[in-house]
Amino acid sequence: MKRITMLGWALYALLGIAAAADDLAKNFVTPPAEARPWVYWFWLNGNLTREGMTADLEAMKRAGVGGVLIMEVDQGAPVGPVAFMGDQWRDLFKHMVSEAHRLGIEVNMNNDAGWNGSGGPWVPLDKAMQVVVTSEQQVPAGTKFAGDLPKPRVNGGFYRDIAVLAFPTPKDSANPAYRIRNLPAKDMSWGGMHGDSLDAAPTPGVPAESVVAKEGIVDLTKQTDAEGKLTWDAPPLPGSPAAEWTVIRFGHTFTGAKSHPAPATGGGPECDKLSPEGIEANYNGMIGKLVKDVGPLAGKTFAATHVDSWEVGAQNWTPKMREEFKRLRGYEMLPFLPVLTGRVVASAEISERFLRDVRQTVSDLLTENYIGHLGKLAHQDGLRLSMEAYTTPANDQDVANSVDEPICEFWWPDGGGLYWSVKAMSSVAHVNGRPVVGAEAFTSDDNERWRAHPATIKALGDRAFCDGVNRYIVHRYAMQPWTADRWPGMTMGPWGLHYERSNTWWEDSKAWHQYVARCQYLLRQGTFVADVLSLQSEEPMQRFTTLALSGYDYDGISPQAFLKNVTVRDGLLKLPSGMSYRLLVLPEADAMSPRMLEKIAALVEAGATVVGKPPVKAPGLTDYP
Repeated sequence: MKRITMLGWALYALLGIAAAADDLAKNFVTPPAEARPWVYWFWLNGNLTREGMTADLEAMKRAGVGGVLIMEVDQGAPVGPVAFMGDQWRDLFKHMVSEAHRLGIEVNMNNDAGWNGSGGPWVPLDKAMQVVVTSEQQVPAGTKFAGDLPKPRVNGGFYRDIAVLAFPTPKDSANPAYRIRNLPAKDMSWGGMHGDSLDAAPTPGVPAESVVAKEGIVDLTKQTDAEGKLTWDAPPLPGSPAAEWTVIRFGHTFTGAKSHPAPATGGGPECDKLSPEGIEANYNGMIGKLVKDVGPLAGKTFAATHVDSWEVGAQNWTPKMREEFKRLRGYEMLPFLPVLTGRVVASAEISERFLRDVRQTVSDLLTENYIGHLGKLAHQDGLRLSMEAYTTPANDQDVANSVDEPICEFWWPDGGGLYWSVKAMSSVAHVNGRPVVGAEAFTSDDNERWRAHPATIKALGDRAFCDGVNRYIVHRYAMQPWTADRWPGMTMGPWGLHYERSNTWWEDSKAWHQYVARCQYLLRQGTFVADVLSLQSEEPMQRFTTLALSGYDYDGISPQAFLKNVTVRDGLLKLPSGMSYRLLVLPEADAMSPRMLEKIAALVEAGATVVGKPPVKAPGLTDYP
């Protein structure tokens, strides 16, 4: 009886395999709609018409395009009649979604105007990106001071005080060699490429008389009124009668970052990336309204919202920064605020550790309160969230863990300087069980000049397939407001492939798109096979680190995902997504947190094989030393 039962199960399994093989063959011949390639559909500076939208979507349907990622930009086209997010614009968006539904095309709408960040005129400055600003006043020791402290720099008319601190003026305090390198927000921008740390450089030895003693810092915040007037009896200081106190007024203001390159009616402040209130202001000002406009098609045809290139710089403050810092790092940051002006407090080692904690807090809050919270808002409305989650002022892969559809990019003709993002985002998808790895595909500049076509882009696209991509989002299809008599039609300045219905070969592209859909369907079946799991560094603002392997493949995993999800069974590293690996490779980093060391030790005890350089210290000031 037992043998018959086992035979029955074997036959059942074989039948299941045969049925699955039949499905593969059937869907290869006629790929399902969700396997079709997408396009970036750029709407150009208010040049929108109902007829043009319908003609574009019908042309996509004829050619075999399955979805659109919409962005409206200003790249030099004359200003059209339709104001971004105005009544006419919203009516046209509703029409477009209705037409896309009729034609079986999915819609992903960027979460602002332009192609980066999250912002617009609906974001008030108190919920926009914030940066610490300071002013200084020298006060003679042993005197009574009653006067206005200089107001720090103000951007956009918005400013709020943080604190007023004083300390005995150290010797040579203006010597830049004795100051910690603290990157301002404008330096922590999109330009950071693969392998850049962007963290503080080691500070040379600092003479004791040039160090600010932590215990000598006095909090004068309560002795300063709302207008910045300080009333204070400055205590005498031992030593020279000419000794002085340095008084620093700390505040925060708008970074100045705005959504771009947006039409004038869509540009506005970039939302605070470190507080949930920031992204709520942006989401409710745009995507939330569009969800209501399209009604039951939200979560169906209107399927997703998107965050694209990170080109908005960074921020180092948010209204609840002190509370959030204490929650995440476990200590009060106030006594260390002079480090943000470049001074050394307590010691160079301690000051550098504090700066590292500030950057880690920025990374954690951006991950949790911006992208993590945006995902929750989108899910409440039935939408997916996609993102180009790299070159951020955070640990990129930690950010990408919160995304439903991670998107990479590669440029025509040779892949471009961001090709490493293909491995970064495909790794995130494998680790987290995300079935779709999108790519901003075949992006180009003004060297393209209508010279690219399916035959010239296929080899590069095949390379991206081999490296993990399974959805092209071709960059770009320029929205054509006309239905005839305008050839080659609207363009998007110098950017992208000319990949629209006004191109001479468009109506012959169906076979190409079917080939792409067949590849994409097959590449979403089963589970990726890799031998090596590469643990990424815990450093904030960490770019993805690639491995050079011959004969083997790998995935990178973020610190957060590693701590939460990796287990060992039968000597293999296992993930809930179904992935398994034979070898763990550690990052090339001198610092590692105790909890990470404990996790690695537990995996080794359970049978994991680990390769890498041991760390020499823990980062930050939490539980220091």
